[in-house]
Amino acid sequence: MDIRGKNALVLGGFGLVGSAVCRTMMAHDPASLIVASLHKGEAEQAVANLKSAFPKSKTKFIPVWGDIFLRAEWQNDENGFPRPGVLADPEKRQRLLADVIGEMDEDILTSSLLSQLILGKAKSFKSPAADIVIDCINTSTAVAYQNVFASANKMRGLIAEGNKETPWQEEVENLLASLYIPQLVRHIQILHEALQRAGTQAYIKVGTSGTGGMGLNIPYTHGEEKPSRVLMSKAALAGAQTLLTFLMARTPGGPKIVKEIKPSALIAWKEIGYGPIRRNGKDFELYDCSPEDAVYIKEAGSLAPQGEFGKRTGKVLEAVYINTGENGLFAAGDFAAITALGQMEFVTPEEIARNVVDEILGGNTGKDIISALDGAVMGPTFRAGTLREAALSRLKQLSDRHGESVAFEILGPPRMSKLLYEAFLLKQVYETLDKPLKDKPDQMAGKIMKLLTNNGKLRRQIISVGLPILLPDGKRMLRGPVIKSENAHGGWVDLTPENMKRWQTRIQGIREMLKEQLTGDSSSHFDRGYPSLRQWTEDEHFEIGEMAAWVSINEDNGRRGKE
Repeated sequence: MDIRGKNALVLGGFGLVGSAVCRTMMAHDPASLIVASLHKGEAEQAVANLKSAFPKSKTKFIPVWGDIFLRAEWQNDENGFPRPGVLADPEKRQRLLADVIGEMDEDILTSSLLSQLILGKAKSFKSPAADIVIDCINTSTAVAYQNVFASANKMRGLIAEGNKETPWQEEVENLLASLYIPQLVRHIQILHEALQRAGTQAYIKVGTSGTGGMGLNIPYTHGEEKPSRVLMSKAALAGAQTLLTFLMARTPGGPKIVKEIKPSALIAWKEIGYGPIRRNGKDFELYDCSPEDAVYIKEAGSLAPQGEFGKRTGKVLEAVYINTGENGLFAAGDFAAITALGQMEFVTPEEIARNVVDEILGGNTGKDIISALDGAVMGPTFRAGTLREAALSRLKQLSDRHGESVAFEILGPPRMSKLLYEAFLLKQVYETLDKPLKDKPDQMAGKIMKLLTNNGKLRRQIISVGLPILLPDGKRMLRGPVIKSENAHGGWVDLTPENMKRWQTRIQGIREMLKEQLTGDSSSHFDRGYPSLRQWTEDEHFEIGEMAAWVSINEDNGRRGKE
């Protein structure tokens, strides 16, 4: 696609890769670059850098900031990292859990900072909806480094202590808030829906392998055991996000371009210099411990990870460093070791950025993980398509002998079982597709109700798999011990006249499809999925499986995205 004149949102725009992406994008004259970072100062600095580097550009640079995994209303300009404050506030913490674990709803979507930034609706910023989203945030790091293992071990310790004063609700909620998969799933749900609503044309993810391209023998694990559980969690989440992005790319109605570039080496570098060494925004304070102050290693407490040891000098550590962005400041020795041949080695942010922009422009870099997965996964086969006919024929033979099987509510969701049973009931009453259109909806409802009144076996089958039967009055239902859905749309066999009218509309649509494909173009243009179309016969018998699939495709946007 053409970048010129488009509005591009770069998530993680201050980081090593995000900055390189912004600079590379400038060769293609976007209308605006919306540069997002966690901290206000970072976003503003990134924009200042761009204005300095491109003083004559007509591109509008817009700094935006905040934690995209939280609600917009919770953002805090002062510290730029609002999550600890949210977790410390009981009301906000419970709202956060509902946002992550509860069922997705309109409030969760529209309150999300990520959603607002993509849609151009964040009240704190005057930014347009994004035509292009380039996601340079290391999502798997942000989630996995919440360290569910530490939270779980803390909980185990508290249980072992058995202290009645322990604030159990707070501890349980903090543990739940650190669960990885619910956070990632909700992030993708919000991202996908926002991209659809904004009409975003391209989404490019810059992902991670989680280990810088090394295996489970990686020695760089922040002091944890080898292999590190936290690092493995990061890699697992990175893989999960890739698969979810793969599914996004297969979903009709989303961005036309969905890609992921996955660097698998250390990304470096941003700056080389000399000065104070900081970690997580804090200087390393210098302490001293003279030989006369030495502690005995066998004394109780001497090996404690932290404690009142050494003497504060009042100075901070200053040294030569290389800034590797997200991975922090490395000493010369650190950098030489980690980039040595056979270790992580490294890749430059500019190389990543060129691949990102080339993929947006339509180039084939060969570095897109999503295309690689598309080419590697096994999809439907010709043999399976041929054998489908054999399987359906045998199922029909046995059904003619023992009675037709409709749905067991094992396939899921209950809506599919509901559609199959409703189509089956219509088939029992009317036999062919033309006949229901001759009755009024209330007549249809009455005939099916009579069938179910007289056919106890069929009635028992339906309610026993968890599908209640909503009676024509819309006020009463027949049910068994289990109901799989909370409403008629989701999974009740619905006998109301309103639903019968809905089925008349569906049947009319199916009949029009049959007529068009039997009397019109005889080329390979049509899929010809309905049995009578494959046989080139004017047969209007009910085919309940094909009818349920037709509803899934035409009403529920459930069509397979990759043929």
